Amino acid sequence: MTTVKYSVPTINCNHCVHTIKSELIELDGVKNVSADAATKEVVVDYDAPATPESIESLLAEINYPAKK
Repeated sequence: MTTVKYSVPTINCNHCVHTIKSELIELDGVKNVSADAATKEVVVDYDAPATPESIESLLAEINYPAKK
């Protein structure tokens, strides 16, 4: 399993956290998602077929663009 951490400056509240977690966990290969509104960080544990690119793409698609 691989872990990647992102800075997501557009996280503002627990609704944002819930949206990110519920969307990312549906991505094939994603095993765990944690998000924090206070630190504006998202941590994702994943295996193939998920990739950092697919995770970043989904975050951008749901209007939470990420930075590593």
